[in-house]
Amino acid sequence: MDSGTNTTANTKNYINLSMNELIDAALARQEGELAANQALVVKTGKRTGRSPRDKFIVRDTLTEHQVDWNETNQPISTDRFNLLWTKATNYLEQTGTQFISYLRVGAHQTYGLPVKVISELAWHNLFAHVLFIRPDQPCLDQPKQWTLLSVANFKPDGPRDGVSGDAAIILDFTQRKILICGTHYAGEMKKAMFSVLNFILPEHDILPMHCAANASLEGDTALFFGLSGTGKTTLSADPARLLIGDDEHGWGDFGIFNFEGGCYAKCIDLSQEKEPLIWDAIRYGSVIENVILDPVTKQPAYSDASLTQNTRAAYPREFIKQRVLSNEGRQPSSVLFLTCDLYGVLPPVAKLTDLQAAYYFLSGYTALVGSTEVGAGKGIKPTFSTCFGAPFFSRPAKVYASLLMKRLKNHDTDVYLVNTGWTGGAHGQGGERFSIPTTRAIVSAILNGELKNADYDVLPGFNLAIPTHLSNIDAKLLNPSKNWPDPSAYQRNARTLITQFIENFKRFEIDRDIVQAGPYLPE
Repeated sequence: MDSGTNTTANTKNYINLSMNELIDAALARQEGELAANQALVVKTGKRTGRSPRDKFIVRDTLTEHQVDWNETNQPISTDRFNLLWTKATNYLEQTGTQFISYLRVGAHQTYGLPVKVISELAWHNLFAHVLFIRPDQPCLDQPKQWTLLSVANFKPDGPRDGVSGDAAIILDFTQRKILICGTHYAGEMKKAMFSVLNFILPEHDILPMHCAANASLEGDTALFFGLSGTGKTTLSADPARLLIGDDEHGWGDFGIFNFEGGCYAKCIDLSQEKEPLIWDAIRYGSVIENVILDPVTKQPAYSDASLTQNTRAAYPREFIKQRVLSNEGRQPSSVLFLTCDLYGVLPPVAKLTDLQAAYYFLSGYTALVGSTEVGAGKGIKPTFSTCFGAPFFSRPAKVYASLLMKRLKNHDTDVYLVNTGWTGGAHGQGGERFSIPTTRAIVSAILNGELKNADYDVLPGFNLAIPTHLSNIDAKLLNPSKNWPDPSAYQRNARTLITQFIENFKRFEIDRDIVQAGPYLPE
């Protein structure tokens, strides 16, 4: 379907506009401005991150016994959803303008989904155009098509509309609809479609993953799991490798595939020296959220967190020259669980058994670093986020853990726990965070095979296999218990973290073998 404009009743519809046309529309409507690097800069108001308390799933015969209903997966009735959808569409018609794009999520030909994105704001449509996959020939009314309606300025009436407050993100799996209203934060759009695939794909024996992926020139594939701020985007944008994607992938018996057509990188303290691929990708066609510009030069002040720590840049995959053109990859040979340990007691790298991989996958231990969630507060704090992305996985956790175990056993994939957090002491208590060059050296040792055949010791309490020597790494960094000035302080912090692991894992109904693969308190 070609791009263009049509008018329905009193509404002007802008359909399948190009990147340039959407940027021009956003500028004309004063939704943002161009930075010196020509990226479109926008501000998202009071919501500078996701609103998990405002997310709901329609509870009906399809979802009733399939969703793990909890404070993250909150139920709402079909009637409530339909009434709010009608209110939102009526509001959008009254504005007189809407932007519509026909896109796709999921690069796999069979398991991808078409999605019709309808937005009140031009820049929201641009965001979807950048982050989702752009079909060569977009068309109307495809089978299994989803409709995503983003009405940023329409605010629901809290409990009267069956929601928590003046914003709502609602998924209806039966009608294949998503309603996002009352928030300007565009990340809700990408994570909503991620949540859709996370519910649907396990039925097809595919593990949906909150991870980045890249490949060597020979096609050797690696996955990088982790929450925002732990290094997924930074480490996967490797000058020596080809990027597949930076955030969302599926893993089946045929290999892996990206869910998206773009990247969504954190911008806080971004520098050309440390992250050259990301720096160069932020240009005309990119969208920068909540980054302050110099009033004279219009240069982005990436170190300025006055609006939020969660500053962001969205850019198409094509802006990364070193990428896998197919947006897919072979069976991964290496999986990296990126964890940001605030206690400073985890090693920079450990090789996991399959049972340990299931344990740490379910635990999802890390830190909230410049959290993407509204209301998370400033600073950083430890957290356990199941599957390294709890807010986006609606089925019971054991569904995803079982798929991970199956993939690991079927494809002889090595799994490593990589600490991108603190060492030599806890955060704020004399410890230092591992530098990006140190973590890159660790990742290189994993990907070039050095760690596969290294000599290992066992870290007591955690029962983790830690290498005794690695090229280009100070040996004292490899064993955290030997890197603290006060060994007794290390033991106290280790016991604190192990206790947290044990308490967190009590909520899972899982095989005893997996439970026993986790940390234990030494006598």
